Amino acid sequence: MIIKESAEMYLETILILEKSGPVRSVDIVNKTGFSKPTISVQMKKFHQNGYILIDEHNYITLTPLGREIAERTYERHQLLTNLLKAMGVDDETAADDACRIEHYISETTFEKLKEHYETRMQGE
Repeated sequence: MIIKESAEMYLETILILEKSGPVRSVDIVNKTGFSKPTISVQMKKFHQNGYILIDEHNYITLTPLGREIAERTYERHQLLTNLLKAMGVDDETAADDACRIEHYISETTFEKLKEHYETRMQGE
């Protein structure tokens, strides 16, 4: 399964929701605003491809593979949001733009931005 922007976003959403407790498809529907059938189809694909587990109560948990993708996406989102905010972009715009950028930025560029941001923050 090729992981595209929407898949990264779903996995990131599961990661965020897990911090508040068990996750069900309806929680993902409520968080993302996508339809229940759309989420159900995606969760089935994730389960078949080893990104999530679904237990007998329909609770969803990330597998190590799914968690790796979700954490990488979340790290990008957080760093890009913080970097844009540090440049003077308002919170909402920074979060929205970071969400778009996080899926398309190369690993090389992200690592350089991360290095720059961390160096800059240590210098303050």
